[in-house]
Amino acid sequence: MSVFDAILLFLAGFLSGAANAVAGGGTFITFGAMTLVGVPPIVANATSSVTQFPGYITSTLAYWADIRHFWRGALLLCLISAVGALAGALILLALDNPSFRALVPWLLLGATALFAAGPWLKPAPKPGHEAAVGSFAGSLAQFATAIYGGFFGAGMGVMMLATLGLTQAGDYHRLNALKNMLAVVIAAVAIVVFVSGGVVAWPQAIVMIPGGALGGYAGVWIAKRVPQNVVRGFVIAVGLFLAFYYFGKG
Repeated sequence: MSVFDAILLFLAGFLSGAANAVAGGGTFITFGAMTLVGVPPIVANATSSVTQFPGYITSTLAYWADIRHFWRGALLLCLISAVGALAGALILLALDNPSFRALVPWLLLGATALFAAGPWLKPAPKPGHEAAVGSFAGSLAQFATAIYGGFFGAGMGVMMLATLGLTQAGDYHRLNALKNMLAVVIAAVAIVVFVSGGVVAWPQAIVMIPGGALGGYAGVWIAKRVPQNVVRGFVIAVGLFLAFYYFGKG
């Protein structure tokens, strides 16, 4: 890894952390930066899971006041999320890089479209209700989302928030807290599979993780000064660029 590559990856980690703090979509940036420095797509995808994990932890802790009211009831969804993430991660490892590369532009287009539609997919507030977590429809939707999260992950948070809003009770903040809690489970299981499969690029991850931590902190400052639509537009542009980049390479 050259000095230029290290600087690029650090900046990508920083921008990823800032984007996640303001609008989400940081995976697009880390995945794209790693592919640009020559990391194979499966390894880039797996390594992105590692670099995003600290942010999932901190955002979950920030919602602990809400989570402590329903975490016992959410254990079933955690188990379902773990099984789905395991399935998705194992599917990824079963593919070779050419096969996954052929899927990447379509996955990126779908994830970018989902991210762009995010503001319209946010659940309507349901004040006065606890975050119910036991419906069959909710369990099935979460299982499908977890498979996707274990396999690719970009846009997972938007997808999960949308499905939780359709299948669970609770106001937006409770649903977002539940989403963050389940994202930790999905990412943790996927990371264990990826590490066991030897598909994590640790030098690149070590460079990006501090950048992501600083970016997450700076994201609070950015959120107060830069319109969220500007950040969302930047992330969408990155997603579209990467999608057409992979279409061109195919």
